[in-house]
Amino acid sequence: MGFLRQMKDMKDMVNAAPGMIEQAQTLGAQAQEMAAAQQAAAQQQTAAAVAAANLGGAPGAAGAGQLAPIAGVSLEAYAKVSKGLAAYGYDQSKAPLVAEQHGISAADWDAAVAGWNARITADRSVGVAFNAAYQAA
Repeated sequence: MGFLRQMKDMKDMVNAAPGMIEQAQTLGAQAQEMAAAQQAAAQQQTAAAVAAANLGGAPGAAGAGQLAPIAGVSLEAYAKVSKGLAAYGYDQSKAPLVAEQHGISAADWDAAVAGWNARITADRSVGVAFNAAYQAA
């Protein structure tokens, strides 16, 4: 009798499998939609923060020295690599790989990250220029 019960249970499980697969796919799609909504909300918050920071007075255009390449990496290239990280869920450990795809060595990328982050933090006009380059990338 145990064997027949096991066969019936297996038949029930096989019959239920398509519904379970469909439910899993639906949950996966909902998770992706939620992640996209969260990313859009984060971008809106960033844009709002930039706009709020600019209320204190519009920053002047960044000078040529402030936008000079760091370790051979222009602000535009830095923005392209930064945006390219989206394909990896913004996993910073993948940055050297993305940088290499844009012809930038890992050592140059490390120097560029440190330099560009310092410039963006120190000068709001460089941050505004980065934001424009990021949006254009």
